[in-house]
Amino acid sequence: MYAVVFGYWLARNVGTWKGLVPLMNAVSQNAVSLSATTRWRVVFMLMAYTALAHFNREGLAVAGGEVFIKRLGITEVQMGWVYTSFLIVYTIAMLPGGWLIDRIGSAKSLTLLGLTMGSFVALTGTLGWVTLTPVSLWIGLLILRGMTGACSAPLHPGAAHVASDLMSERHRATANGMRTAGALIGIAFSYPIFGGLMDSLGWPWAFIVSGTTLIGFGLLWQWSVTSSLPLPEQAVSVESAKADSRFAWSLLRQGNLWLLTLSYAAYGYFQYLFFYWMDYYFNTVLHVPAVESRKVTFTIFLAMGAGMAIGGFCTDILCKLLGPIRGRRAIVMTGMGLGAVFALLGVNMTDHWSVATCLAISMGALGMCEGVFWTTATDIGGKARGFSGAFMNTGGNVGGFISPVLTPFMAQTMGWPGAIAVACAISGLGGLVWFFITLPPAAPLTKTTTAETPH
Repeated sequence: MYAVVFGYWLARNVGTWKGLVPLMNAVSQNAVSLSATTRWRVVFMLMAYTALAHFNREGLAVAGGEVFIKRLGITEVQMGWVYTSFLIVYTIAMLPGGWLIDRIGSAKSLTLLGLTMGSFVALTGTLGWVTLTPVSLWIGLLILRGMTGACSAPLHPGAAHVASDLMSERHRATANGMRTAGALIGIAFSYPIFGGLMDSLGWPWAFIVSGTTLIGFGLLWQWSVTSSLPLPEQAVSVESAKADSRFAWSLLRQGNLWLLTLSYAAYGYFQYLFFYWMDYYFNTVLHVPAVESRKVTFTIFLAMGAGMAIGGFCTDILCKLLGPIRGRRAIVMTGMGLGAVFALLGVNMTDHWSVATCLAISMGALGMCEGVFWTTATDIGGKARGFSGAFMNTGGNVGGFISPVLTPFMAQTMGWPGAIAVACAISGLGGLVWFFITLPPAAPLTKTTTAETPH
């Protein structure tokens, strides 16, 4: 479905299709002349877009814990499979999505994301009117969440591509930290806002309102931002297009990309556990009332978003002081290590505000690493940075789709503290992988990164 819609989009918007259109190092003149104000405006738009996309992703977890499991007869394990259906299809679509971003540009990919993902989220709401049994509801959720996952694939590789195109090396980690912070802002606000929509409108209309808003933002992005972004240059021949494709696939022979992906898989396992089971843990395991549980979850995810923004800024400073690899290594190893330690402390406490405080510190520390991962992936990828970012994110989602399903199984035998302790150990090991990661020689990716008009 994603490929069909994408093909239609290309036919209508890209023009004559003569082979592939790889992303070259040079960009269009309008991108070179962008002012610093315009560049940061685009970064803030990316931040808002990422927030809305993740608001729509996390809305299902809010409805899952409060409605589908408690009131509509879906079991914890079945709900875990719904969460994982999104991640499986999202992961399968990730590499093709990154490959296409490198060839048609990130601008139209992100527009398409808003239109298609928003549509499938809105369709999720219609299940409340057409399904009659828990089984039919579960099957409908599996299908629609899988389609939502396919449409979401361009989000992070595309946004990282934009940040790499627009920002100089000294600001790239800050930009990536800010736009990934948007993800956690969206997740954090999904609990009070999506929960409030369910309380006032019912869960079907909550999905419809949420999805329609994302569609509207996709149109706003197309109208206000796309013309400011660099376009990929047409390949001079089919052979040069094939050469660029071979370059992208040759990245799979780079040990650094595999190590980075392994570390990000550990990061994803730890992160996604809390993305999908945080509200349920407070609400059902710790018996915190639903409204209070939303507030606690909101605070924790907001702390992680703050960590992402602060981490990106601190990374740029440490890289100037210690050098690029030592600065990034310090951030990731510290963040993943502290994240594991404070999560382990938190799940061994009984008072829910003490648990929340420890988990907020844990998620804030973990969030500091996000911008480093994406900046490093685009540095390794060079002109195929959409592909390299997608490959790393594929690994992150392998860890991510294992976690939501495996965690409730482990919790049945080890208890929730034991299941979370396993995730803490995985996070710590993922941080240690950075001892072995190195960077390619620093070089500006595009003309855009070397000319920032200061107004």
